[in-house]
Amino acid sequence: MKNLKTPVLIAPSLMAANMLCLKNEVQAIEAAGADWLHLDIMDGHFVPNLTFGPDIIRQLRTVCSLPFDVHLMVEPVELCIDLYHKAGADHITIHAEAIRDLRHYLDVIKKLGCKAGVSINPGTSVDAILSVLDLVDLVLIMSVNPGFYGQSFIPSSLDKIVTLAEARKERNLNFYICVDGGVNPGNAPGLISAGADVLVAGNSVFKQPDYSVAIQKLKHS
Repeated sequence: MKNLKTPVLIAPSLMAANMLCLKNEVQAIEAAGADWLHLDIMDGHFVPNLTFGPDIIRQLRTVCSLPFDVHLMVEPVELCIDLYHKAGADHITIHAEAIRDLRHYLDVIKKLGCKAGVSINPGTSVDAILSVLDLVDLVLIMSVNPGFYGQSFIPSSLDKIVTLAEARKERNLNFYICVDGGVNPGNAPGLISAGADVLVAGNSVFKQPDYSVAIQKLKHS
């Protein structure tokens, strides 16, 4: 069944923060009412960019109590799961495109005590993950091509959200539907209506003058 979260959960993406003062940034968004902190881990291989590693997450864990929503855009992902669990991840999301034995590694994540997520890129059909929906705690729909923040939302992502919401209802499952990429107050109402429970937002939070106002605009779009 659908997670009845009112209002929608907001997960600011640290990738869009001021990297010179990460401690201040994570504390500010926590104080502003963020629900999760989204952490994009990029390796320059699976996606054409580099971000931060487990040491940064370990240090941020000491100054922030929000759930750490770790999104592994890396390959091979098998070597990274335990590293990020030990660094302080609460959720670990892996890409369907990056791993062959998806079900096995989702189970590994859950046995570590983390919530297990699966993500799909814009070019990947929801069909690729239907067989693991019974195992996941969250599904992350990439609504931009992963690698860089600030891109425009890909409209066809809405269809994927609808498909997932229908599958969740039909199977009486209980996982979050998350959307990442180009999320803003203008398209948030449509995402929520389609079935999204969690909005990952970069520029729409970290590039705004008042984080609290920005988060509330997304929550109550």
